[in-house]
Amino acid sequence: MPVVVTSTPADAGPVLLARDVDLVRGEARLLDSVSLRVEHGEHWALLGPNGAGKSTLLGILGARTHPTRGEVHVLGRRLGRVDVRELRSYLGHVDPRHPVQSPLTLRQVVLTGLTNTTELVPRWGPSASEEAEADRLIALLGVSHRASDRWPTLSQGERGRALIARALMPAPRLLLLDEPATGLDLAAREQLLTALDTLRREHPGLATVLVTHHLEELPPSTTHAYLLRDGRCLAAGPASAVLTTELVSQCFGHPVRIVHDDGRWAARARRVLAPL
Repeated sequence: MPVVVTSTPADAGPVLLARDVDLVRGEARLLDSVSLRVEHGEHWALLGPNGAGKSTLLGILGARTHPTRGEVHVLGRRLGRVDVRELRSYLGHVDPRHPVQSPLTLRQVVLTGLTNTTELVPRWGPSASEEAEADRLIALLGVSHRASDRWPTLSQGERGRALIARALMPAPRLLLLDEPATGLDLAAREQLLTALDTLRREHPGLATVLVTHHLEELPPSTTHAYLLRDGRCLAAGPASAVLTTELVSQCFGHPVRIVHDDGRWAARARRVLAPL
């Protein structure tokens, strides 16, 4: 049976707290002594090269995977001592690969956020206030003009913004975004980042963790950054202290120059000449 969210649990302390987390699969150590603390209203960027463990860590923070060792507390609940199915109902998890099998409308997909399902639940219907909230979030994310259009006809950018609205339906305290700008062209990416900034302003208590490979995909409202390489934390803290030329170059294993202008970050790769 689907979980229908009616309220958010009372939160005490940090939104997320991970202590010395390891994740081992066979002979591979995917995460190695990873620790992270996220407070209410903070907006974290989780960056690193391919295979660094970003999506793996996000899966643990979203109660989709359990660590091999270490402690993880989500909204004050410790993984392993809580019903994760219920806990997931209080999290907003945005995955651009979200599976939609039926030709639902954008509005219907947003409403499935109330039942934590990918399809509409038989014999269930939203209340008038829940429908109004769906319409408000759809407007906030700038896709009201496509609310009645079927999912297969939407662009990747429109789907991304709809999935953020869907994730917000249970009024979560935590929003996890797994590479939300994947596959977007320049205009769609900028529309998405603008929508995220608007969302963060209107929900000051909301905490977010956004996974990306690219600094250009970070909204200006980003407050903190976490650099992950080979499953280990290289640096974590305020974005201005972490997103530096030296640390980002070390994280990605390539010399880059970091530019921070008008609230946005960019990485300029330095040309490395091969020896003659």
